[in-house]
Amino acid sequence: MNLISLISDLLWNNVLIFLLILAGIWFSVKLSFIQVSNFRHMFTLVKPTEKATRTGISPFQALMTSLAARVGTGNLAGVAIAISLGGPGAIFWMWLIALLGMATGYAESLLGQLYKVKDANGEYRGGPAYYIRLGLKLPRLASFFSLLIFIGYGFVFSSVQANTIAEAVNNSLGISNNITGIFIVLIAGIILIGGMKSIANSVSVLVPIMGLSYLVVALSICAINFDQLPNVLVLIVKSAFGLEEATSGLLGAAIINGIKRGLYSNEAGAGTVPHAAACASPNPRHPATQGFVQMFGVFLDTIVVCTATAMIILLAGMPDEGVTGIRLTQYALEFHFGSFGRDYILVAICLFSFTSIVANFVYAESNLHLIKFDNPMRKLIFIYLFLYMTFWGATSSLPEVWKLADLSLGLTTLINICVLLFLTPTIIAVTHDYKRQIKLGKLPQFTEQDKGDLVQGRLGKGIW
Repeated sequence: MNLISLISDLLWNNVLIFLLILAGIWFSVKLSFIQVSNFRHMFTLVKPTEKATRTGISPFQALMTSLAARVGTGNLAGVAIAISLGGPGAIFWMWLIALLGMATGYAESLLGQLYKVKDANGEYRGGPAYYIRLGLKLPRLASFFSLLIFIGYGFVFSSVQANTIAEAVNNSLGISNNITGIFIVLIAGIILIGGMKSIANSVSVLVPIMGLSYLVVALSICAINFDQLPNVLVLIVKSAFGLEEATSGLLGAAIINGIKRGLYSNEAGAGTVPHAAACASPNPRHPATQGFVQMFGVFLDTIVVCTATAMIILLAGMPDEGVTGIRLTQYALEFHFGSFGRDYILVAICLFSFTSIVANFVYAESNLHLIKFDNPMRKLIFIYLFLYMTFWGATSSLPEVWKLADLSLGLTTLINICVLLFLTPTIIAVTHDYKRQIKLGKLPQFTEQDKGDLVQGRLGKGIW
């Protein structure tokens, strides 16, 4: 465990934080700052009324699936940790890394959609392992990546999220972890056995309810304290550059913690979101469509939801030292709303963590096809093991599993960013093709016969 902790800290504190920033800058420049120039266009592609097809879920369902995994305890506890360690200025750097991360999120989701395949049931599957195998023609690296995702998201992360729910319920209501674990497994099992479309339908209901209710709470707090908002915004900006006397010594901490928590929250570049992006039937029928849709996901996660948490905390004022993480968010909501705030944050933690469990299953399940594990019997075995580990997580103490989770995410991020850089020519060419068709007044379409020369490697059979 000491070795795992050492490697994890080395990755996140000395390698990935710089690699992800450089990747954000790289793709922002290479794609002509697509997150700014196509910001309005991005909104036009998010259509909640679209329906799933026989082979894939709708783009909106793919967005909700990715948000189910993204929007979680990192948005509630991670923001509080960033403020505790780096001061209010950490929020500014969180915003900045999110803007850069939007370009990286676009790039990886475009590739996830471009190199997708059909599984044994004729449904779309994809992700980094698929564009490593088809785009770069590196099957061994693809298999290694699949194994990391399979273990990390199939077993480790579900345990962590279940433990978060069980501990929160036990601390607030006194219900034993065993009972909570059984309840989580029963509800999750009903959803998971229904397959990808059952999962997509579930998160398409839960995530909007969960997100909108949280934003309503945050906006209510902002409305009640409207006169203080300008001072809070000025405090964030001044603290970000060490101009606020009270936080002048926290400049380095603000930058590091804001960037780290922003990256951890929105997962841009981590290689997770492409799994959800690949499952969609895009409209218009072009790989760039899912790039734009999932770019919107980065914006929602960090610029919207994380900012909501920051406003809740900063408008309450900082309590005595020693209160951090989820306890700081709880303190702030209790300050604003009393007992309602305490009860609400419990419900929010449970919903955010539960939807993350379901979305984690999607990420792991997407790799079953690549490792020849997607026949009905083997898939049932995987569901059983996934649910068993979820129950185990709810009933165990998991400091070691948290470390393993960080290492797993760190390794997949390192591999994915390097692969994205090698596949940059394809990302640029496919993006230019989409924009060219838009300028000509056409509805963008992508076909292998016409556009195969734009991509590196080969595409999945019968997809385009």
